[in-house]
Amino acid sequence: MRRPLIAGNWKMNGDPELAGSLINACKQAVRDHESVDLAVFPPYTLLPLVATEAGGGRVRVGAQDLSPHQKGAYTGEVSASMIKATGATMVLIGHSERRQWHQEGPKLLSAKLKRALDEGLTPIYCVGESLQQREENRTEAVVGQQLALLKSAEFKPHLSEILIAYEPVWAIGTGKTASPEQAQAVHAYIRGILHKVDARISGLVRILYGGSVTPESASGLLACADIDGALVGGASLKGDAFAAIAAAAS
Repeated sequence: MRRPLIAGNWKMNGDPELAGSLINACKQAVRDHESVDLAVFPPYTLLPLVATEAGGGRVRVGAQDLSPHQKGAYTGEVSASMIKATGATMVLIGHSERRQWHQEGPKLLSAKLKRALDEGLTPIYCVGESLQQREENRTEAVVGQQLALLKSAEFKPHLSEILIAYEPVWAIGTGKTASPEQAQAVHAYIRGILHKVDARISGLVRILYGGSVTPESASGLLACADIDGALVGGASLKGDAFAAIAAAAS
């Protein structure tokens, strides 16, 4: 059975005071809901504080991105080893905002995914289609293309170490949410791709849904057979809302 994970992407938000209150809410939520794991992805500047406050328990901490390089003259970049030094153990890779605003493509994302795995960070690899692509009935083609790198010999042995987040771009920050039926259909398609890569492992990989997840929409989404949790944006900045989503997963 796949254990639900509710992950909060704080994006470029937060300060030490907010971080402290959110982590306290997360720690209470995992005490209240023992069958659910939580993770938070604060900005780099808050990683040490958040990791210390989380204390290495069932609230995991991750970075929102990482450099594909180990070290060197890469101004503004943050390496996997630097992320690990803060106490973080996870990292987001390929979020739609990175793909859109920083033109991150398959070659770069493959390098980032390899770096994370090589250095012991648990990656959440994000995929999803735009509104235009959905309206053109290209959802499966786009998501399939984004997942193609997992079929390589480089990543196939590590499939069990990777989480996947399906985030329809048209539902991020728009207030729109895919219906449970729409989300489940894509999650089932993703699991089918994983099955072709490694039938033994595909049933163990956790696939999260992201896209304006709220306490109101969480129950229907998390009840779907192939949805194993959520990657939450705005609601993760409110302790009570994030805890309510965790409750929906329990």
